[in-house]
Amino acid sequence: MKLSNNYILYPDNRALERAIASSLGMLGNGLVEAATPDNKVTVADNFLYTRGNYEQHRFSSNILDSVREALAESLTDQYRDQEPLAWAETQNSLGNILAAQGQQQRDVELYEKAIECFNKALEEFKQEKSPLDWAATQYNLGTAMQALGRQRDNAKLLKAAIDAYTNALLEWSRKETPEKWASAMHQLGATFHAHGRLLKGNRTFQKSVVAYKNALAVFDADNYAFELAATHNNCGAVLHNLGESEENPDRLDEAIRSYETALTVCLEQQLPIHLAVLCRVNRSTARSVLAELTKDTTLADDVADEFELIIECFPHALQPLCLKHCEEQINKAKCASTGD
Repeated sequence: MKLSNNYILYPDNRALERAIASSLGMLGNGLVEAATPDNKVTVADNFLYTRGNYEQHRFSSNILDSVREALAESLTDQYRDQEPLAWAETQNSLGNILAAQGQQQRDVELYEKAIECFNKALEEFKQEKSPLDWAATQYNLGTAMQALGRQRDNAKLLKAAIDAYTNALLEWSRKETPEKWASAMHQLGATFHAHGRLLKGNRTFQKSVVAYKNALAVFDADNYAFELAATHNNCGAVLHNLGESEENPDRLDEAIRSYETALTVCLEQQLPIHLAVLCRVNRSTARSVLAELTKDTTLADDVADEFELIIECFPHALQPLCLKHCEEQINKAKCASTGD
């Protein structure tokens, strides 16, 4: 079966937030004031947590150029000679800024410069002497390569990202650094999923499911509500594609349950409504595939009703392409319900 396009949720990039926060001292007072995002805007952002790996909501993106320039100017040979570890951390910060701009502008060259920065940082951060800094840099490197690999549909980059996350997990453990470990597992799951879609490989999808389920062992609703919802949703997306690839109704049932759990977390924890809607769209899409696979006309009819309800009740929360997807799914489900 053809793989469905389902909606993936991306957590805040805390490394990017730290990079901006630690660099504000290099800027003038006017720019520091401009770093605060405009919270007066009342229109809901229905693209929140869906743009990619370099979302952050603590600072305005308008200052990225200034931060990038200040960081680049500070990276002198003298600085490296005198404070090699601080120089490496600055490379880390610059890499995250460049990657964020790469995502904004869909600019391959900016991503490549970010990857170069992380590799330079690894010249100073050695696993033996600075294991946690080395792991954090490997994680940053993996995230940049994952983002670029997604944009370019490049399996080689995605495999390199998997290797980088795996390296980070050599030093981050569930016991000692649970949040970082779970974040790396989440990103590993996301990368395996993207890689599996390119390879059309069930084993890679299965590895993604394992990674996501590892992350779920740490994330809880009280402390990590969004991360919990995102991981359940994204795990559902992998199971969804795996069910299609294997033509396996049991996998699709598991995907539907995972989407339902994500939806429940979104509603109970009062996360932005569009996230709950996306989980619901994903669930209905998986049910549509299940109806097609099992030739269940009653289920197909229910799916058509569900998509119509989503459009009727949540027009304000639907992204334009998501609305188009729902309309296409209605037509598909109605055809299936009549046996056409």
